[in-house]
Amino acid sequence: MITDQYSLDSEYIKRYLGELTPIQESRLLQLRKWIADLQKGKVPSDTTLLRFLRARDFNVEKAREMLSQSLLWRKKHQVDKILSEYETPDVVKQYFPGGWHHHDKDGRPLYVLRLGQMDVKGLLKSIGEDGLLKLTLHVCEEGLKLLEEATRSSEHAVHSWCLLVDLDGLNMRHLWRPGVRALLRIIQIVEANYPETMGRVLIVRAPRVFPILWTIVSTFIDENTRSKFLFYGGKDYLQAGGLLDYIPKEYIPDFLGGPCKSFVHEGGLVPKSLYASGAFTERDGDPLSEDSIYRSVSLAKGQVHEMIVVNRDPQSVLTWDFDVLRHDISFTVFRTDCELEQPDQTDHAAAVCVGGAAIEEGKSLLEARGWREGEHYHRVEPALICHDGESIQGSHVMSESGSYLLQWRCELLDSSRAAQLMYFHEILASHHYKGSMSSLQSATSGFSCLSNKSGSSCPSR
Repeated sequence: MITDQYSLDSEYIKRYLGELTPIQESRLLQLRKWIADLQKGKVPSDTTLLRFLRARDFNVEKAREMLSQSLLWRKKHQVDKILSEYETPDVVKQYFPGGWHHHDKDGRPLYVLRLGQMDVKGLLKSIGEDGLLKLTLHVCEEGLKLLEEATRSSEHAVHSWCLLVDLDGLNMRHLWRPGVRALLRIIQIVEANYPETMGRVLIVRAPRVFPILWTIVSTFIDENTRSKFLFYGGKDYLQAGGLLDYIPKEYIPDFLGGPCKSFVHEGGLVPKSLYASGAFTERDGDPLSEDSIYRSVSLAKGQVHEMIVVNRDPQSVLTWDFDVLRHDISFTVFRTDCELEQPDQTDHAAAVCVGGAAIEEGKSLLEARGWREGEHYHRVEPALICHDGESIQGSHVMSESGSYLLQWRCELLDSSRAAQLMYFHEILASHHYKGSMSSLQSATSGFSCLSNKSGSSCPSR
């Protein structure tokens, strides 16, 4: 039996919790009693209990388990002190492109994130993965406080916020693997401890490269949360069914063509002078360690390193990410109709990496065969001179079958120390890009230089 101290007033429910069925109300009371017995003290608010119940379809046992784990996590990491003790790092104040921005039409607090302008690598190398997580948790705790304020100031319960994500500027540099891995960890922690706080997610100005990121990230987002995402490519967000259906016109940010001046930072590249030694490598380990997905290569003057990819899946996408750790290196991509090596017959992947080797005396594998460019093979990406310290990401739609060759050539003039690079490449199957998703083009994904503020330049797109 549930005693009177665990009863709920109908007016209280309607005003602060929203509409509940008798069964949902009963399970809320049951969870409240169980948590009170477990905690022997402070019990989370009814709105918090409801969020965990909704996350588990009002299965009380599952909600109790989820909430218990979250309460232990909050205690272990002292999350209750974040609002009072968190000090925003200067680099976040200057370069993190996110912030709270008024409310949507349903009274939800609105958070704006200009993800396309975020230098993920720069932030991680400045404050580390844990620093980015603490920033995220501070935002979430601010959001919970804003939900309470919104409920008090409105005539109905407000138990979720709205997220507006601007992807203008998103490109392959945002697919830096350590950054994506950090993002997935943060998503998992937020999903486990702040369930049912996301009422709506509006994604605007989604570029052609976005499907790659979404393919990676979406599998880690709860199915119910994914159903709240709305996507807009180009300027569709200004048309019927766009942002004006969800956000008051006077609150549309100026950078999206609205009248409201936004104080959300524009982001931009974090200067390397703000990088903190060990900020990111402490958790990630040595990026050159044996279990890293990146390979490390040293090249002497004029030496060439090549990676061959045999493609049998037209319209699949070849992506690359590499860091130049010492001296200058030239990078380009070639294609030939010939299969340079026969892939392992036991490997059923659509595109198979079959070799990578350093070629001496400045000769590439193609040149060593006596082949001529334009006749036996073709350059499919223009040569790019990559300078010491630069990070380069890019992609190419492999529209035809054949062998694709990624080539790095040392541009040293005279040095006793070899050039060094660390690289990773991946093939994304064509079936992920049907319809509009197959419109990725190398001319638009191209290259991006994270260090162009230091004086280097990127090729025009």
